[in-house]
Amino acid sequence: MFLTLTLLRKGIPGKQWIGKYRRPRQITWQMKRNTLKQLEREAENEYWISRPYMTQEQEHGHAAERRAQNWLKIKEANFANFPEHKRITDHLSHLRITKNWSS
Repeated sequence: MFLTLTLLRKGIPGKQWIGKYRRPRQITWQMKRNTLKQLEREAENEYWISRPYMTQEQEHGHAAERRAQNWLKIKEANFANFPEHKRITDHLSHLRITKNWSS
């Protein structure tokens, strides 16, 4: 069917790059090169992923101490920004300015 359409018709109906009967793209040498580079990159990633750096026993809990230290640093940073404690006398001290026993 596609062969008869291309033989009997003058061109591709509608937009030539989209749709069901679109014009096939030419494969260039840059496309081939980029595809090969991507496949090589994927093969190298698979190679490195397939060889773990640590065993399961070494990996279990290896970062617990570092995470605990980071959590302490975050807590200390939050407490450093916390304002100092204020007593109620500090808030209400301005009320005693004009108060005298004689008045």
